[in-house]
Amino acid sequence: MRDKILEKSNELFLNLGFKSVTMDEIASALGVSKKTIYKYFKNKTELINAVTHHMFNVICSGINGICELNLNPIEELFSIKRVVLNNLKDEKSSPIYQLQKYYPKIYASLKQKQFHVMQDCVIANLKKGIEIGLYRESINLEFVSRIYFNGIIGLKDKDLFPLTDYSMNTLMNYFLEYHLRGICTIKGIHQLENQLKQK
Repeated sequence: MRDKILEKSNELFLNLGFKSVTMDEIASALGVSKKTIYKYFKNKTELINAVTHHMFNVICSGINGICELNLNPIEELFSIKRVVLNNLKDEKSSPIYQLQKYYPKIYASLKQKQFHVMQDCVIANLKKGIEIGLYRESINLEFVSRIYFNGIIGLKDKDLFPLTDYSMNTLMNYFLEYHLRGICTIKGIHQLENQLKQK
């Protein structure tokens, strides 16, 4: 039952936002009483904490699966983007923005976990790209990986990038192209342009 509650809550939170969805609505969508949910989660904050960390683990597992495929580093970044978007359903309700605004402690904890996972993943991607001549040897791995993380987080700022003007998919495509054009060799640029044609 706990997993069912997490899955249904996750779906509702992604579609409607963390603030908007009530415990009554979650219970009703599951066809159970609120008491059943409270058996597993003390309150809405605890449920949100569990849902966000569950989703984080699901996305991490998907990213690990992509990394194990041993794709070329440019293809890998676009494949990871697809895994993230599939799980976040294009973030129509800007859930991360709501999380930051109404549940700042949960947001801060999640952001820290994201940073550590992404840092390792991006540095591995950069090293592989340099090794096979797709990325320039002169790039500073630590700096580029931090700028990359900051850029991805920045895309979720709905004041900067209103969802009425940009879909998350469009934003992530723009960002990946921007990131890669800054670090690619000529060989890498050709790979990137092939990847962009396939979109």
